[in-house]
Amino acid sequence: MKRFYFLLVLVGAMLLSGTTQAQEERRTPRVSRGAERNNRQSNENNSGLPELTVRAQNMNQQLTQEIGNARWMRVIYRELDMLKEKNAPLYYPITPMNGMKNLFTTVFQLASEGKLPIYQYHDGYEAFDEANLVEFKEVLDRFEILYETVPGNNNQQRFVVNESDVPSQEVKSYYVKEAWYFDQNNSVYDVKILAVCPVLFRVLDFGEQHTPLFWVPYEEIRPYVSNNYIMTSNQNNAKTFTIDDYFRRRMFEGDIVRTENLMNLPLQAYCPTPDSMQREQERIEGELVAFEKSLWFQPDTVQLSATDKKSAKKTAKKTSGKQEKKSSSKEKTPSAKSNAAAPKPEKSAPTRSVRRGR
Repeated sequence: MKRFYFLLVLVGAMLLSGTTQAQEERRTPRVSRGAERNNRQSNENNSGLPELTVRAQNMNQQLTQEIGNARWMRVIYRELDMLKEKNAPLYYPITPMNGMKNLFTTVFQLASEGKLPIYQYHDGYEAFDEANLVEFKEVLDRFEILYETVPGNNNQQRFVVNESDVPSQEVKSYYVKEAWYFDQNNSVYDVKILAVCPVLFRVLDFGEQHTPLFWVPYEEIRPYVSNNYIMTSNQNNAKTFTIDDYFRRRMFEGDIVRTENLMNLPLQAYCPTPDSMQREQERIEGELVAFEKSLWFQPDTVQLSATDKKSAKKTAKKTSGKQEKKSSSKEKTPSAKSNAAAPKPEKSAPTRSVRRGR
């Protein structure tokens, strides 16, 4: 009997341990391998910048302007001063605030995660190929930006920079490379943003020095900034435009600093004074407008001037004739009144006395 009771107690203990293990498994949900991988990637991508989806890539290809068939093209380099009010939407906020990021912070974080290729800046020319690719670590070391290395995907190191260490405040201008082109096949005259280069301003012992950082093709930036809404005016605080809208609608204000030419010279090389520089910039802007006007049919200005003169003479004759008629009618009215004979007074009838004769 003792053995029988001992066996019953042992079986009951085993049943109780099995039920407790099942309850613990129910309390702790299982995580699949895919979920673990997604959680790991979400922890690694802590910058808040999403991965490009297939739809975003297709949309970027549809919005890409093809300029290979252009019969006429003019490549121009502009400098955008971030301290101007029209360019302020690209500069503020300097540090991320309420989900808003300026252009340089977005580019910097994308380059740190390896999502955005950056290319070497050369004075006078640039090439967007593998030979001119720049490693992000070289940029960090060259400009003495503090960072930490974290293991990333495929045994590659990822660079983490605190928001306070990102030199967003020191990027006070941008170089923008754009192409004005005319596509004869589609009868389109338009402008395309080709690349963007942030310029770093730092105060050194001998004064302020500005240094271009790197070139970034705009087609690589656009899928990420097409959802980055910004405030474009001090009078309207609604965030209705994105950074992509800001560039495509040409809401910025930039001065021409270089054009592609045979001698590869910037404007400063042959415009030594500020006045000559301004005149040259106005001349180039005028050439762009004049070329656009020459594409479309314009009426003959000589014939228009002749017809305008004839119509002006006719109107002058009509107005002069009307004035003469009015003046003559005014002169006739008082003379007619003066010459008109006054009506003669009628003879009054003899009055008879009311008295009766006695």
